[in-house]
Amino acid sequence: MATVLVTDAKQRKAVPIIRALGRRGIPVIAGDDQRFSMGFFSKYCRQALVYPSPENQPERFRDWLLSQARKGVFDILFAIDERTLDVVTKCGEELGKYVRVPTVPHAVYGLARDKYETISLAESLGIPCPKTARLESFATLEEVYRTWSLPVVLKPRRSSGSRGLLYIRTMKDLQSSYQRITRFEDYLVQEYIPSGGEALGVEVLLNQRAEPRATFVHRRLREYPLNGGPSTLRESVSNPELVNMGIRLLQAMGWYGVAMVEFKSDPRDGQPKLMEINPKFWGSIALPIASGVDFPYLLYRLVLDGDIEPVNGYRLGVRCRWLLPGDFLHFLANPKRWQLNPSFFQFRGENLYYDLLSWDDPGPLWGMFCSVLTSLTDKTFWKKYLCSDR
Repeated sequence: MATVLVTDAKQRKAVPIIRALGRRGIPVIAGDDQRFSMGFFSKYCRQALVYPSPENQPERFRDWLLSQARKGVFDILFAIDERTLDVVTKCGEELGKYVRVPTVPHAVYGLARDKYETISLAESLGIPCPKTARLESFATLEEVYRTWSLPVVLKPRRSSGSRGLLYIRTMKDLQSSYQRITRFEDYLVQEYIPSGGEALGVEVLLNQRAEPRATFVHRRLREYPLNGGPSTLRESVSNPELVNMGIRLLQAMGWYGVAMVEFKSDPRDGQPKLMEINPKFWGSIALPIASGVDFPYLLYRLVLDGDIEPVNGYRLGVRCRWLLPGDFLHFLANPKRWQLNPSFFQFRGENLYYDLLSWDDPGPLWGMFCSVLTSLTDKTFWKKYLCSDR
């Protein structure tokens, strides 16, 4: 069987991907730039490789990856984080001479990462979006302050989750934002969607002709940080209208492989509005696997066979939980912690699963504790681990 290298083994989503492939007998190599990475501790990880940091040493990481590919160490590459994909998509053509890499060209990947360009494309397709403008200078901010309904949100065009968000409610916020922004062209300004509406994710697998081969929808029940971080508890639902929007948007980009399109329902008009594209495997990947849509295995089959039959249907009402530390931190931070529904203390249920906890593969949990213990004083680690594992 073809061997898969799964990158970014320290991330929560790496563990369900490694397990999904390994349980089907597929040889899995896990890689990361940190020695104590959760995925290394899974019993389904046949080999653990430590590589140069894709973020801090991108050229060394590229050279390492090409060297391993030329040696035949692996046959298929699953790059699962944005920092890794930044490098992989740039050298994808050369990598493709030696191994199979289910990614899009760098220009397409860059389009999906750019929130402003994504919103512009979606609007041209008639997909509902929040009011959005390119932030060109401080004058743009002042114009927005005078003419838009407040609050508004400043977002980095190429970040994920809640990283870098700035909220403008008052003139003091406006002045503070001016001090914190170093490059205006890296930001966009967007109307604030009030809380109260559902946050929904549409997950899609497209073949090389951008035809859908698997789809899935989930709604968030809890998240941390509370203002828009990764989900800590989510549930499988059905929403054909959103699936259609997500597919149309990705097809317009010429997408290939996996991606998640994120929407948020606006409580003012009840309409779901596009927030961003997550152009890679997403943090809640354990939920569709538990519900019957095994995206990692389906992508593996798609890469090897060229195409697969569409997967139709999945179990609804399945819930999956990122208990430690995600949902525990949500519980501590939520002022309504004792009114949570479902309760934080509901640890068992017929349709309740966990991102990391597994009786038959407890190793990653110990790996998480090792990683935490070695990073207690590293603020950068905590910021990335809690806010960007999407």
